[in-house]
Order: sequence, then C-alpha cells, then structure tokens
Amino acid sequence: MTTTALITGGLGLIGSFIARRLVEQDLVDKVVCLDHFGRYTSSTSATFTDYRKLRLDGISDRVVVERGETGHFSVILEIVEQYRPDYIFHLAALPLAKLKNLNAEEARVGSVDSTSILLDILGHLNRRSEYRPKSFVYASSSMVYGDFVENPATEDHPTRPKEIYGTMKLAGEVVTRGLCGYYGIPCTVVRPSAVFGPTDMNRRVSQIFLEKAFLGERITIHGADEALDFTYVKDVANGFVLAATTEAAIGETFNITHGEAHTLLEYVEALQKHFPDLSYDIVERDSFRPKRGTLSIEKGRRLMGYEPAYSLQQGVDEYVEFVREHNPNLAQSNK
Repeated sequence: MTTTALITGGLGLIGSFIARRLVEQDLVDKVVCLDHFGRYTSSTSATFTDYRKLRLDGISDRVVVERGETGHFSVILEIVEQYRPDYIFHLAALPLAKLKNLNAEEARVGSVDSTSILLDILGHLNRRSEYRPKSFVYASSSMVYGDFVENPATEDHPTRPKEIYGTMKLAGEVVTRGLCGYYGIPCTVVRPSAVFGPTDMNRRVSQIFLEKAFLGERITIHGADEALDFTYVKDVANGFVLAATTEAAIGETFNITHGEAHTLLEYVEALQKHFPDLSYDIVERDSFRPKRGTLSIEKGRRLMGYEPAYSLQQGVDEYVEFVREHNPNLAQSNK
C-alpha cells in the first residue's frame, strides 16, 4: 500500500521541512504539497531572496507540488479525492502575527474557513466512500495564549489572544476539534513558537536580526527582557511528524517548541559569535506583542517522545551558514 501525506502550505517554511523529514525518514511514499505560490513580504526589498527553490532540493522526486487555495472547496475536493492522503498537515494560513495591513477577514480565511472546508470534505468523502485519514494535524500558534500568566505555559494555560492572528488561530482550533469530533476524524493540534531557520523569507524577527548582522547594521531590540521560546525549524518539523504518526497524540494539543525561552538580546549574542562587531540598542518593548516566555514541552516528551535537538546557538550557527552559502548578496556585504 502506498502511503501519502498532504501538506497544505507545503512550500512554506515549516511545511517544506515537514515534507523533507517525511521523505528522508521514509515515513511515507509520497508527499503532496499544496501551495498558493504567494508571498507575504515585498519582493522589492533590497534584501529579499526567494528561497523556495531550495526548499525541496534533493527530495523533489518524492514530492508532488499542487497549486491551489485551501479556501476554495473545489480545489480541496479534487486534491483529496485524487490522493486520499493518510496524513494531513494543515498549515496553509497567514505565516506570522505581524503583517502589513493584516485584517481579520484575511486571517479568518486562512485559519477558520479553509479548516472548515477541508474537514467538511473529509466528512463528505467518509460518508460516500469510507475514506478517512489516519490523522489530521492543525497548525496553531503559541499566540493563542496571549499574555503569559504562567511560566512555563502548559497546554492548559488560559487562551486569551490579544491580536488578530492568535484570535483566528484559536478559532481554527475550535473548528478542528468540533468538526473532527463530528466527522470522526483523528486530529491533533500543534502550537509552535518563534520558529526560525534556513529559507525563512517572511521577515520574522530572527530573519531581520540575522540580515542586519550580515549588512553590518545596528539592531534595535524591543525590550530588555523580551523573551521568546525560539525553536529551530527542524525541531518543529519533527514535532509535527510525531503528532501525525504517534497514536497517543490523537485528540491532544501540544506545545512544539524548544522548551526554554531566550531573550531577544540572547539571540543577538548568538549572532555575535559570527559577527563580533554587531552592535545594538535596547528600546521599549513592542506593545503589540503579548508578554511571553517558556512553553512547557513535557506533554510532548511524555506522549510522543518529542525532544528538541538544537540549542539556540546550534540553530543560529546552521542558519548563518545557510545564508552564507545561498545568499551571495548578503554574504558579500559581510566581507
């Protein structure tokens, strides 16, 4: 029997690393990456580099790329009917919390509407042909917690998002649990945090700081004590795969993070290993951001055997080397 995984948003940062892990670990025979081929940052930026051509490098013979929007019923119906995936990773949505002109409608379409359409189709196909995936993994976010009132924050921490992105991610969790229960679909919710690593092109703070380091520009740190549970993208991908393939994960919600918060200053200090002359200023924290910290990963350890392999410094080291190799414009500017 051929086993297949469907990854919506499969050409994104996390989705492409999930595809790579599935292939390199021989966990499935085929990976289908559904993607709308869009981007969320301006291609006119002097530092913009489209890394997507590298995301499937070396595994493209085991990956099928399909173009389509997950908010379109006919597209999803055709894809699911054609491939009948055993594992579904639903990542197609806005990739980060702070985007120019972010609005509730756009965030809702990605996290809520597309989720309900996908699950409705799965329920329809199950009634008609008894097809049912082995697991459905919904990509949520640590932003659903809002301001941390407990540190570390477990999966039972109150969910009180304070901005659009976290609000719609939480709404998507409700849709996932409700419709999966109604249609009898095995599901798991994953909440990552501060993901960073090679091929990121969506202007997360980790990418912004790294590019400034290459360019020799002064970095502005918003908040002396501002701490995030920075998580290397390979660890996140491993967590998603475990969530899909571990029987004990069904019906559960997991923080998939490093399990130890680091301040923005500590991230900059990790960069200083490679850029000794890197300078910075510390200013007042960005009030847009919830006050966060460490997320507990004990539940993932206990039920799935999840264990991060990369420290913050190890992740930064690999990230810097990737940019040196694959972004000659930035690499040349640092010589």
